[in-house]
Amino acid sequence: MNQFKGLGVAMVTPFLQNREIDYSNLANLVNHLIDSGVDYLVALGTTSESPTLSDEEKHRIVRTIVETNQNRVPVVVGMGGPDTHRLIQQFKTFDLSGVSAILSVTPYYNKPTQTGLFEHYQELAYHAPLPMLLYNVGSRTGCNIEPDTTLKLAENKNIIGIKEASGIMNQIMYILKHKPENFLLISGDDAITLPIMAVGADGLISVVANAFPAEMAKMVHTAQDGNFKDATLIHNQMLDIVQACFKEGSPAGVKTFMAMQNRIEYYLRLPLVRVSDDHQTYIKRLTENYC
Repeated sequence: MNQFKGLGVAMVTPFLQNREIDYSNLANLVNHLIDSGVDYLVALGTTSESPTLSDEEKHRIVRTIVETNQNRVPVVVGMGGPDTHRLIQQFKTFDLSGVSAILSVTPYYNKPTQTGLFEHYQELAYHAPLPMLLYNVGSRTGCNIEPDTTLKLAENKNIIGIKEASGIMNQIMYILKHKPENFLLISGDDAITLPIMAVGADGLISVVANAFPAEMAKMVHTAQDGNFKDATLIHNQMLDIVQACFKEGSPAGVKTFMAMQNRIEYYLRLPLVRVSDDHQTYIKRLTENYC
């Protein structure tokens, strides 16, 4: 479990001008993130634009990350969706060698009840070949894992934690107060990670760290050490950047920063598009001022 404490990065998928995947820059990003001090990598999350990726592309992305990583840090793979049976079949066919855990987002669109969510995850956990992290992001999926449901699922030995991106502080604090000691609560929201860690969260799976890995790692690790005074200084230094990453949608914002850093080409797949010209100008100013 300790391998998923600290800073994880929900990796972007770099694209070329023809919208094919830029595997060379994907490998470069793996090396850059590890060299910058991140604790683990997350492939095929929301930030990867996973709904636009084919099954073949998903396999190749994971293989590229795993082979470049060479066991230096743990790798987590996102495997979630609205069809429980189909996910179980994917567990049997997807090459998960070199992967340490599965991150599974709540079923989207069909809006299950809390009983449905509980049974969905119990079934997945029974069949999953690796430990599972729940992923709660109701703003994207249309359903929220209520805290009592999370706590019931925490009793399953193959469910080791939750990425909480609900933004509901009362809910998050309730889980932190009542969860088993060996159940992880990981922030899924860059902007409120510091206050969540102040009440006991185990770290962050970050979007912003694609562009600012060393800075986000330093903030999270400083908070882990209990030095919230210095962590707050970093948080405040990064806050405008964090908010700019999400103002016109993710990962469009963070990809704008990364393109200005010459880390990737600035392309997304429809229906996602670039940020507006005004926001791009603002991001450029933030980048220049930060550097």
